[in-house]
Amino acid sequence: MGQKKAVQISCLDCQSKNKSLFGVLCSHELSMVSDAKSCTNYKKGQVLFHEGTRPLGVFCINTGKVKVYRVGADGKEQIMKITKEGDVLGYKAMISEEHYPVTAETLEDCTICFVPKNDFLSLLTENPGFNKKLLQTVCQELGIMSEKLTNLAQKSVRERLAITLLMLKETYGMEGGENESVEINLTREDLANIVGTATETLIRLLHDFKEENLISTKGRKINVENSKGLVKAAGVM
Repeated sequence: MGQKKAVQISCLDCQSKNKSLFGVLCSHELSMVSDAKSCTNYKKGQVLFHEGTRPLGVFCINTGKVKVYRVGADGKEQIMKITKEGDVLGYKAMISEEHYPVTAETLEDCTICFVPKNDFLSLLTENPGFNKKLLQTVCQELGIMSEKLTNLAQKSVRERLAITLLMLKETYGMEGGENESVEINLTREDLANIVGTATETLIRLLHDFKEENLISTKGRKINVENSKGLVKAAGVM
């Protein structure tokens, strides 16, 4: 594992702030957050926080992707979500004064900022707009999670894989234009953990999707070639 490296990024100049909770802050408030936070370059595979530890602040992703997961009774990872630029991690556990229910680990080299607990909580107290934005985000995440769990529970493994690829295409495609080819860069084990199946089953289904010209692969990278076909395979039409 490589060492973490501190970097300097101003919140006022941050290209990801408008995608994050901090996008509602005024220049003065952004300057205050910028003075309070620290920024770090993480190598792929480094952990931001471990399940069961106590939150000391929140993490805001400047660049890169992070997987958020739990470890099941069988010792396997259950990946809850893949986060992207602008996403803020750890605030729900911090506000509820509970330990982290999940672990967050970088999927690629990332630049991530850390805002200490007291500075984040003072924003909530002093800025009604920020408070409202946070509540909206929590409600939206809970709604998406509930819908996802309900839908996926009723789907076959093939349908769950199709849905997962469509969601990951959206996550990995956020930085590019609508017509750009989007590469999903995950290990087969991580992808199997998101879908909730054995790695061998996942590899067989990916082969089927390739045969049907729904996707193409290059090494571990997956390109979605036919979104409409995947929607049909997902059984959501």
